[in-house]
Amino acid sequence: MDAIDDEQLRLLIQKVARRIRNNRAGDDLSDSQLAVLFQLEKGNHSPSALAAQERVTPPSMNRTLNGLEKDGLIARTPSPDDARKVRVDLTAAGEAKIAATRALRSAWFADQLAALSPDERAALEAATPVLRKLAEQ
Repeated sequence: MDAIDDEQLRLLIQKVARRIRNNRAGDDLSDSQLAVLFQLEKGNHSPSALAAQERVTPPSMNRTLNGLEKDGLIARTPSPDDARKVRVDLTAAGEAKIAATRALRSAWFADQLAALSPDERAALEAATPVLRKLAEQ
């Protein structure tokens, strides 16, 4: 087997990640909007905390939140601690969008794994600790 260089490996991992991301419930959401929904699944957040987590400016996050709110996927409410602050929560529709997207992604990935030979599957499973280490750095 030919050795793969770092750039080829990066591109392959990127391509697999993109193919997974392409499986989503509806084409009406951008990657940024979907990322915010997945962040909110972990708990409510302030717009500024979401901006920091997603590494975008507060005005950019506000535009993202405006679109999600317009679509009924999030709700913004005054913070119970400080009326000057806002908290952002998922709505039931937002939770459903996440669940549907996760199901589509899982189904796509399961189909891809099922098409692998036992040796290919074993090779992928053997690489899992290394992939986990890269993902957690």
